[in-house]
Amino acid sequence: MSPAFNRYGCTLIVLPEWKPPVYDNESGIELVTASTRRNSPNNLDSKIHHNNLLNNILAKVEGNNANAGDAIMLDKDGYVSETNATNIFLVKKGRVLTPHADYCLPGITRATVMELVEKENFVLVERRISLSEFHTADEVWTTGTMGELSPVVKIDGRVIGDGKVGPVTRRLQNAYKLLTEDSGVPIPTNSQK
Repeated sequence: MSPAFNRYGCTLIVLPEWKPPVYDNESGIELVTASTRRNSPNNLDSKIHHNNLLNNILAKVEGNNANAGDAIMLDKDGYVSETNATNIFLVKKGRVLTPHADYCLPGITRATVMELVEKENFVLVERRISLSEFHTADEVWTTGTMGELSPVVKIDGRVIGDGKVGPVTRRLQNAYKLLTEDSGVPIPTNSQK
């Protein structure tokens, strides 16, 4: 446990396998709110990409038990932080809102989508957001490496918007797809032998 015993520096593990998105990004997913809270930065700062994610795992178990795609995690004051595995956004009256990244990892996909929101000329607001604001949102989506931009159609049994993927979400999904097609490293196929 002592860093003094680390002789060679940090270890980076690279997983060469590509996987398709793990969520239903066409029809949308359902979320539930977990009773397990997100770690406070006073105890364990989420901006440090660490492997101490027991709270997130416990929240995911709650989501699994409710047959939901993921579970929303709240901060110590009851504001939405993120889901157990992804960052979260909402649309209300044409404005896009996302929680401050105080109690969560400010993800790369999150940052990319925030740039796309502004590029697509939507107003972006980053602030504390209550759970009831998510329950009454016009649209909700999550962002993450393994899910990309995943629409949310129901939270805690409450239908979001009209229960279908909303127009802002679709527009940003398309913008994200175009961006990823034009940048990055091509994904090799298994046909190479």
